Amino acid sequence: MTMQTIETPSGITVSYDTYGSGPPLVLVHGGFSDHQTNWQECSSMLAERFTVHAIARRGRGATSATHGHSVRDEAADVVAVLRSLDGPAALLGHSYGAVCSLNAAVEYPQGVSKLILYEHPAGPTVDAERLARLEAYAEREDWDGLVEAFMVILQVPADEISQIRTTPFWGVWTVDAKATMNDLRALVHHRFEVERYRPLRMPVLLMIGSESPREPYATDALAAVLPDARIVALEGTAHEGMTMVPELFVRRVSEFLLG
Repeated sequence: MTMQTIETPSGITVSYDTYGSGPPLVLVHGGFSDHQTNWQECSSMLAERFTVHAIARRGRGATSATHGHSVRDEAADVVAVLRSLDGPAALLGHSYGAVCSLNAAVEYPQGVSKLILYEHPAGPTVDAERLARLEAYAEREDWDGLVEAFMVILQVPADEISQIRTTPFWGVWTVDAKATMNDLRALVHHRFEVERYRPLRMPVLLMIGSESPREPYATDALAAVLPDARIVALEGTAHEGMTMVPELFVRRVSEFLLG
């Protein structure tokens, strides 16, 4: 694994890890994770099939930590990485990373051979009122409390929160909570206008978890406008398929990109 860095035209340093061999695949992680933890269960399997470029979004890895940036700012970071590669690459984004990836594909379609979006949010994860509640935790740097408050907002049952506290995931989420607050702020100000994506001509895989609700995600709206899109469900899992069913996740990714 090699960490690489580039500087974008706006002066942002973007770092990404490169590993594996095969056709190029750029990964864009979601919130409450980074370029390593988001893919830790599936990275070795992906490396057997692809040359992976796993981007560290802002505030992670050696990428610049900025405040007040927008979705389009982070999409521009993804575009900068795509431009640095030798030819078009497949692009895969998870959750907030899917929002960045979709907007990067619009800005630089010639750099994206195929696009995979895993549960692109249909709108802000939290509204302005709930974001203000989370800001109070962030102001006093209570990242543990912020993660718990966020899970309550998502209506995760209290006993389930207690169970998750005993797993390694809790530590990952609290470590990333400061950077994730910027994701939540950016989504509050981001307008999802589905018609903007109608011109995209590359093949698109819209990946969902079979146990996920459909309403919070833009899967069906995107499928209705993208000219070459298909929906594939990962059976028996929800929003974290790359962690919970990594073999199935890699199989579906490989079928789409290599089949």
